[in-house]
Amino acid sequence: MKVTDHIKNAKGKTLFSFELIPPQKGRSIQELYDNIDPLMEFKPPFIDVTTSREEFIYIDRDGLLDKKLTRMRPGTLGICASITHKYSVDTIPHVLCGGFTKEETEYLLVDCHYLGIDNVMALRGDAMKEEKYFIPTQGGHCYASELVKQISNMNKGQFLHEVIETDNKSNFCVGVAAYPEKHMEAPSMDSDIRRLKAKVDSGADYVVTQMFFDNKRYFAFVEKARAAGIEVPIIPGIKPVAVKRHLQLLPQVFKLDMPDDLVQAVENCKNNKEVRQVGIEFSIQQSKELMDYGVPVLHYYSMGKSDNIKKIASAIF
Repeated sequence: MKVTDHIKNAKGKTLFSFELIPPQKGRSIQELYDNIDPLMEFKPPFIDVTTSREEFIYIDRDGLLDKKLTRMRPGTLGICASITHKYSVDTIPHVLCGGFTKEETEYLLVDCHYLGIDNVMALRGDAMKEEKYFIPTQGGHCYASELVKQISNMNKGQFLHEVIETDNKSNFCVGVAAYPEKHMEAPSMDSDIRRLKAKVDSGADYVVTQMFFDNKRYFAFVEKARAAGIEVPIIPGIKPVAVKRHLQLLPQVFKLDMPDDLVQAVENCKNNKEVRQVGIEFSIQQSKELMDYGVPVLHYYSMGKSDNIKKIASAIF
């Protein structure tokens, strides 16, 4: 079922969902199941599965370093199929511009269609670790709006090199990302809103935001998006603080602000166990306020760990 249909069928009730990352190569999928199992009591209508970019590794061959391109966390589509089969829940694979040609993207979308996957999350993706700025893959898309357009065209039977007359068209519901505190590369919030509008105009059906800790930023962002004519659902993304280094890491990586009351509470913690509890309590209050605002879904970035997400969900669902 499409994300938009799940939201429509909820009739104003806030839904629960979460995102997870594939395990590294060589690790068992059972680790994912062990973290999904405790969250199924909250009846998530869908689960997101991230896709990793390629990266370079260096292999020592008789004293010479051989540079190889690899993906450390493959298996997104297989995990989606496995979760759907095991839990009878919709899964949403992330589809990236970076690291994929248009042809590879088309093959992936065909596989998704054959597997009965109804939703995809279309993202530009980050720069590779060795790149300062995002560099498009040769033969790939530069912007998420272009990727959304390709998916939208495929839904109409328009493939890359031909139009196919068929009744068996894909009908993907397309999600895209948004940034309540502005994408780090955007010169202004207004320009970032225009980018988001371009993605929606290209065929995006719903939006999921980057993590934020100040709900006022989300409320102001939604108001600005609506004023720009963006009418699709805007789902807030929530990341509970879990370790002390998140105070430096999250603002640095995601270019966001953290409320001073949260900062001081974390700084006063004696260990990461106390930090995790602070993160849980803060996310509960944040989630309750967002629920009172009427958000369609509360979407949690679990990073593959569920104990804190379970405690948060237990308090509000």
